[in-house]
Amino acid sequence: MTARVGWPDVAKGVCIILVVLWHVVTKHAIAVAGAGPVTDAWATLNAQLLPLRMPLFFLISGMFAARAVNAPAGTPWRRRAGRLAAVYVIWVVIQTFVLALTPDFDTARAENGWQLLAQLTISPTNLWYLLALAVYLLVARLVRHVPPAVVLPVAFVIAAVAAAGVIPDLGNLWQLVQNLFFFLAGLRLRSVIERFAAGATPLRMLMLGGAYVAAVGAVGVLGMRRWPGVWPLLAVVAVAFGVMACATIDRHASVIARPLRWVGQRTLPIYVIHIIPLALIDGALRGSGWVVTPAVEAVWPIVLTAVVITVCLAVHAGLVRVWLGVLFDPLRPIDRMTQARIAD
Repeated sequence: MTARVGWPDVAKGVCIILVVLWHVVTKHAIAVAGAGPVTDAWATLNAQLLPLRMPLFFLISGMFAARAVNAPAGTPWRRRAGRLAAVYVIWVVIQTFVLALTPDFDTARAENGWQLLAQLTISPTNLWYLLALAVYLLVARLVRHVPPAVVLPVAFVIAAVAAAGVIPDLGNLWQLVQNLFFFLAGLRLRSVIERFAAGATPLRMLMLGGAYVAAVGAVGVLGMRRWPGVWPLLAVVAVAFGVMACATIDRHASVIARPLRWVGQRTLPIYVIHIIPLALIDGALRGSGWVVTPAVEAVWPIVLTAVVITVCLAVHAGLVRVWLGVLFDPLRPIDRMTQARIAD
């Protein structure tokens, strides 16, 4: 049996931590009383990671979707897409009820049935990654016989159009459209990506990191963010750096890689739960009249990110223990019944 390659789990761990950090900063820290230049610096840093965070997440997801997409019967991809869509629906509904307790928390929330229907379809919430994966699996299945030389350039053009601001501003719909390229790249170019990661060294990581910083700086200084094709090209550089960095960490820094791999194998519960404890903590701190100081500002996003992730994993473990693991895998009971029928 081939040993599991560790760097993709490292990458998933990094990505989910960055997702939580993004929401900690943009939905909480910048609105805390007393927040100043230090929090602004955190917000700026977070913004520079936008080309890395979700594109790398989708690249890794695409790398491990080939078996489901290419299965002759078609059942695996439908089952996986169905799972993702069901988890999305369940947790959007759960969030809708819980977030009603924190009306001042800065996030999209449905206030009536029509808004909820929109969030479940054309205006995805902060859980849009799940809906995107379900859609990407469908697209990948439909174009599975089309050569990569055709599929990837078309997907790149779609990403360029979406990043240029052409897509209507409906929730996170534009992100869903523009990240299709990276999922398909992971799916179609897995062997290329694995060879690239196999050549990871600290020097190459530093070189690509420098290229990423230079590219981000050039885009910011020249105001090119909305220029057609610029964002996906920047994201390609960012993802190349992300793969190289995660492969290097996995190979040369096991003390860092081990916890990142552990987190990376538990991304789903962190992703679907994290907004809820963040909103509740934000509401509690607002109610207490808490005012942040510059010294606290510097470390608070890191501390709160760690707290939120810990709470997510504890809640997940508790739900599984009381037989509510179905919230994270709604089709499991159906799978068990199907297997029981086959066994009979």
